[in-house]
Amino acid sequence: MLRDIKKRAEKAKDKESPYGPKTDLKKFLAEDPGEHERIESIEDVPKKVRDTLVKVGIDTSEKERAGTYIQLDESEIYSVSPSKSVEIMGIKSALEKYDWVKDYMWKAVAPDTDKYTAHVALKELEEEKYTGYFIRSLPGSKEIFPLQACLFIGDERIMQTAHNIIIAEENSELHIITGCATGQDVNSALHIGISEFYVKKNAKITFTMVHNWAEQVEVRPRTGIVIGDNGTYINNYILTSPVRVIQSYPTAYCTGKNSKAIFQSVMAGKKNSLLDIGSRVILEGKESSANVISRAVSMDESKIYSRGHLAGRIPGVKGHLECHGLILSDDSMIHAIPELEGSATDLEMSHEAAVGKIDEEKILYLMSRGLTEEEAISMIVRGFLSIDIKGLPPELAAETKKMIDMSVKGL
Repeated sequence: MLRDIKKRAEKAKDKESPYGPKTDLKKFLAEDPGEHERIESIEDVPKKVRDTLVKVGIDTSEKERAGTYIQLDESEIYSVSPSKSVEIMGIKSALEKYDWVKDYMWKAVAPDTDKYTAHVALKELEEEKYTGYFIRSLPGSKEIFPLQACLFIGDERIMQTAHNIIIAEENSELHIITGCATGQDVNSALHIGISEFYVKKNAKITFTMVHNWAEQVEVRPRTGIVIGDNGTYINNYILTSPVRVIQSYPTAYCTGKNSKAIFQSVMAGKKNSLLDIGSRVILEGKESSANVISRAVSMDESKIYSRGHLAGRIPGVKGHLECHGLILSDDSMIHAIPELEGSATDLEMSHEAAVGKIDEEKILYLMSRGLTEEEAISMIVRGFLSIDIKGLPPELAAETKKMIDMSVKGL
């Protein structure tokens, strides 16, 4: 098995992604951040870093969190989980604790997907360097409070990698809030995150991710989700800060009967950011379904490629794809790319896509109520991006809504 993974990765070392611009990995291999020391408490994180963590949804008090993981550059510096129903730890620690964890690695994401996955796979197999986190909910558990994880880049011109394994065992519920961010002094870096989710029978995962990268950071997440019988996966993605390039196209495989995938994305392109973000769902389980919703706003000279792909492989599956965009600058661009692929009879799949500008009448109405033009536009944009959060417990839905509101506050 390991020999096959290495062989496939070696062949893909120079394989470019079909999406997004090319990146020279060698630019980020020269700098070695070294090992950062572990901390005993989240209070030991420097204040300016803690302030950044708050912006990406990390509760530094940990009062309403079931556990915390923090990775600084390539080092796990903090992990704790007081709950008895969930586990969170570094992937290296998980491999040492459970021999079976390796059986979940490179199953939902192929090591030869492109040069980014190949680089992480070869680093693990050749250098025995494992980074990223392991999260698991125990069978039958329903922890109310979410786990939180943060991947933080603190050093200049490094390549941060992470290979995350997330498992919701049978009849369990797992809620995760993850924030990715960079230090104020970081001008250039590359983040490669491999995330593999496994939603077992009658299980549920909600995964809310907030990105707050520096303006010259390049980001390449690679994500796969496997959903079993009556399993549900809900993904909320929020990005409203500038970033040089991000290219992400997570794929959910609804293999189980009555399995369900929901993707909800909020994106704001600022300055000269290039956002190539989408979601793909393969519907191959009996009566499986999917709902993909994205809201995108382009400003300044940003470019947004908003992708969505639903593939119905057997009769009786259902899916809906919705992509709406607002263009606020003549120098910006939004390219909506919805795809529906049906290869069976008696399935239901639909999509709607709309890209345009703000209705002038709405601006004039708000101005007649005493708002300035800038205040009116800001209010409309915030309302446009504030999507309804479906399928979450009330407490977690309120928390997610708060993170979206906080992220779009400055728009």
